Amino acid sequence: MFIKKIVPCLVITLLYSTQGYGNKLMIEQFISPETCGGCHSQIYDQWQNSMHNLAHNDPVYLAVSQFFMSGLSDKDEIAEAESCVKCHTPVGYITGYPTKSSDDRTKIAEIATHGIQCDYCHSATGADKMYNNGLIINPGNGEDDPGIKLGPRKDAESDFHETKFSKFHTDSNICGTCHNVKHVSFGTDLETTFDEWEKSPYNSEDPEKRVTCQGCHMYQRIGIPATGSTDRPDNKGTAVDDGPVRDHVFTHNFVGGNGFIPGRSGSDDKMKMAEDRLKNAATLLIDDSKVKEGKLNITITNSGAGHKLPTGLTDFRQMWLEITVVDGKGVELFSSGKLDENGYVPENSIIFNTVYGDGKGNPVLNIAKAREILKDKRILPMQSLTEEINFVAKNSKIFGKKLEEINVHARLLYRSGSKKVLDQVAGKNKFIMPVVTMAEADKTIKL
Repeated sequence: MFIKKIVPCLVITLLYSTQGYGNKLMIEQFISPETCGGCHSQIYDQWQNSMHNLAHNDPVYLAVSQFFMSGLSDKDEIAEAESCVKCHTPVGYITGYPTKSSDDRTKIAEIATHGIQCDYCHSATGADKMYNNGLIINPGNGEDDPGIKLGPRKDAESDFHETKFSKFHTDSNICGTCHNVKHVSFGTDLETTFDEWEKSPYNSEDPEKRVTCQGCHMYQRIGIPATGSTDRPDNKGTAVDDGPVRDHVFTHNFVGGNGFIPGRSGSDDKMKMAEDRLKNAATLLIDDSKVKEGKLNITITNSGAGHKLPTGLTDFRQMWLEITVVDGKGVELFSSGKLDENGYVPENSIIFNTVYGDGKGNPVLNIAKAREILKDKRILPMQSLTEEINFVAKNSKIFGKKLEEINVHARLLYRSGSKKVLDQVAGKNKFIMPVVTMAEADKTIKL
């Protein structure tokens, strides 16, 4: 009899356990974002159509992940391809559905379709690992008993839920659990944004020099790029409707480099903010000291990003140099990095990216097959990389000409996804992502 009495209690304890994803929570424990927006209307408006809000329904993510999932037969590769839901549909994943990316999306609870949402982040008490979404979540029990919501304030008050200060919400670790991704079977680093920040000068022990992820990405608003190369003024206002005026209220636009997806969903503001962020992340410098040898040195400096440039899924995202050299009459003598007739970046361009391999030295397009890193050419925070351009050796049109001057134009360009891959995945021109000029430089050189 004694055992029979305690078993139900054990079942209830396990059901409500919050120690990671191995134990089950219930979808009914979570509060809808609309409910949160009833008091936090400005923050809710910022979050709407953000990359966090759209994580589950991002059409590019859906098209690419579903395409890469098809045709796989290796169990380890399938496991990786089906693991995206951990970060893209987190409320659904930790409550038991979906458990993999191939599950029937029509059966996913409506509240889980809102991506990375208010109650998910503000119920986080810590993390048990710093990759593949290791957040530990402790929600309440729905709107009748919403429980404790954690945040960066020690004096927050609410008539609806309990409040508690959380140092975890003030530091980069809460971001790093999803912005570090390892292959679930092979352990290959697929995204290392948090690691890049952690090893950077921004992760300083000096409080005056330390800038967390929130210190840039949750300070930005229209007209305020808030990068490492710009001012990051406080956002004075109220976090709660009719609440006290705060010196700073963290913005919830969650803008990175992708303006295409928010813009496609109707958020022109976030599209503009993404462009502003990119345009304040890097600088270019043209050095003509070797021009008589037919060479130019172009230096790219990561002046504004707290992580590498680019970051995230850098086998898919594109950052490259476009260089044009013309004579004094405007006749083109040399070019590199110009998009071809299909809108593709030519293979011989100077591209800053990551290339994965199959374990035998062969490059792979599908990260589910990524057993090794063959190339990682990116620019560290506050550091520079110089490219030597041998523009004479690569173009015979220059030989035999007596040139008095040349004009050099260089641009650092960015696109959130490879058009070549997107054409293959979704059909030609289904997704046309904009190319953003991050930085540019011009120089007229007398010969």
